[in-house]
Amino acid sequence: MSSTSALSTPKPNLHMKPWYQRLNLLDGVLFAIICTFAGWLYYRSAVGINYQWRWEDAFRLIFIPPSQGSIPYFFQGLVATLRLSLWSMVLALSFGTLLGVARHSKIALFKTPALLFIQLVRNIPPLVFVFIFYFFVSNQLIPLLGLETLLREHNGDINQLQAFLFGPANLWENLASGVICIGLLSSAYIAEVIRAGLESIPKGQWEAADSLGLSVFSKYRYVIGPQVLTAITPPLAGQAISLVKDTSIVSLISIQEMTFVGTEMANSSGLIFEIWLIVGAVYFALCFTLSRIFRKIEQRSSAYLNR
Repeated sequence: MSSTSALSTPKPNLHMKPWYQRLNLLDGVLFAIICTFAGWLYYRSAVGINYQWRWEDAFRLIFIPPSQGSIPYFFQGLVATLRLSLWSMVLALSFGTLLGVARHSKIALFKTPALLFIQLVRNIPPLVFVFIFYFFVSNQLIPLLGLETLLREHNGDINQLQAFLFGPANLWENLASGVICIGLLSSAYIAEVIRAGLESIPKGQWEAADSLGLSVFSKYRYVIGPQVLTAITPPLAGQAISLVKDTSIVSLISIQEMTFVGTEMANSSGLIFEIWLIVGAVYFALCFTLSRIFRKIEQRSSAYLNR
């Protein structure tokens, strides 16, 4: 080993630097533009908008507990949104992964139905899909699956775990309808993400896994899966965030999530701007948190491949 290579210093890791040291000229320009635009909006609102902000009344309203002694109505909507997003994401990831693998398959029996479903869902407006599927689920699918007694006529007591995961028993049908609507809608887009991730793996990786005599499970677990996860994490994060925002659509079919609750509170109190700004801020907090979680997953999967 030469003295030059022995004395060479490793390249600095950009992720170890503080965030302000990683900023470049473009970041500074964008920050200046945002500050200028925010200052202009503040100036115009002070000069040309005669609106009396009532933030104190708005925050008092969202924290007022109901007469039944449960959590405030606004936070009931927030919990319903979290519950709807969680179960919809589970359904979308599970079914979307199956569709993506089927879409990548060379067997027409698997590939053709998956392609038809994906093209059907992706070419129908989400709101139209929700309306069609909601009434289909309520009137046809639930009785066909034998879930009418469980979802509509459940009179027994539920334990705390069931209440935490699924909410009140009298709203289980609404939850199931919303989860299936949003889950199937998002699964078509996730399927294309999975298919693109599988097709991005070089052919040599598949051949190397087969030459080692690995089983199908081991091949996907140790060779293909980690590479696919690294490739699809950014678009998958975007789709997961879109799923959380898409839960607001089901407020139109009377599912009492955060947008539905915000609409009722804004109309009844007259605090239109305040309530909707609070609702928007909560959605932003949820989506930003989700983006940071996926960022951590991306870093861990990249570190796994670089070991």
